[in-house]
Amino acid sequence: MKKWSIKLLSALSAIGILAMAGSTIAAEEYGPPDKVTTLLFQPCFDQSDAGWSLGIVPWAKAVEEATQGTVKFQLEPAGAITSGGEAFGATVAGMIDVYAGWATVYGGDMPEGMLAFGMAMGANNWRDAWAAMWGDPKYRIGELVQEAAKERNLRWVGWTSQGPNSMFTKFPVNKLEDLAGKKMRAGGPQGLFHEAVGGAPVSMGGGDIYTAIRLGTLDGTYWDTGGIDDMAFHEVIKYASLPGWCPAQHQEIYINLDKWNSLNQWQRDQIDSIFMPTYFETSRLHWEGVNEALEILKGAGGEVIQLSDEEVKRMRARSIEVVWPKVAERSERNAKGVALWKQYLEDIGEL
Repeated sequence: MKKWSIKLLSALSAIGILAMAGSTIAAEEYGPPDKVTTLLFQPCFDQSDAGWSLGIVPWAKAVEEATQGTVKFQLEPAGAITSGGEAFGATVAGMIDVYAGWATVYGGDMPEGMLAFGMAMGANNWRDAWAAMWGDPKYRIGELVQEAAKERNLRWVGWTSQGPNSMFTKFPVNKLEDLAGKKMRAGGPQGLFHEAVGGAPVSMGGGDIYTAIRLGTLDGTYWDTGGIDDMAFHEVIKYASLPGWCPAQHQEIYINLDKWNSLNQWQRDQIDSIFMPTYFETSRLHWEGVNEALEILKGAGGEVIQLSDEEVKRMRARSIEVVWPKVAERSERNAKGVALWKQYLEDIGEL
């Protein structure tokens, strides 16, 4: 018996020593790896979009710096690997490693992306959006989006507010009724809003909008305000109506989950650590671009219309009554997220 006790004790001691050694090795391995991982990054747009230089480029640079150069990117424009409309699905499948864009507009199979894109007449600015999505533990709507991303083999890793998504038109918009019957390019959640105000939403690629407005096929378009000069819309439209249907439109960045898991824990922690600071930095850059774009529009003879406080309240009421239920019915998470968004607006005195 004594002999067996000694053997058992020795075996347990050996296991304990190995466990301690493993813990020591694991602790020593937490840090930058010896190899460099290069991820193929294709957004659903090209260099002409404001989201390129003001959103994804600063984010990619921050990731490379945070990971001490162990994570790099091969950044390609839409069309290099797959079309913009197919890029989201290609990232899910692993054909592309990293995607940037709007999951609700391109790919459309992740309705929870509407919560991240921006609710119709939801947050007034990027600070309010951050509070509701991540900053205030009472809401944390972003966790719903992250759960949905994981189910689709994705990890949500980046976010930026592109400023107001407004109405850019040949006709003045001073009230909701002015949009009735008007043909506007409106994709995804924009289409829900335009239908709610009696308009005729038209789905088409971004590259066709300019010509369609010039030829009269469209009466205007919904677009992020800071990007209208990049698209030369100031040459074919006359009016910009603010705050627009979505005062703080957002763009997301996703990494294929298999690629995410192939990084070590230190790299993943470093990428998570830059989520918030890059959000605030790139959002600030986008909002600076908004003012610049509006000045270009006015310089081209255009007019900026600021909707009255009364009309903004009407627009918000219509959005919550008609548009938000359509977002909520897309999924159980959407329903929960919409309820949280409504609670948030009530808490900050917007409702």
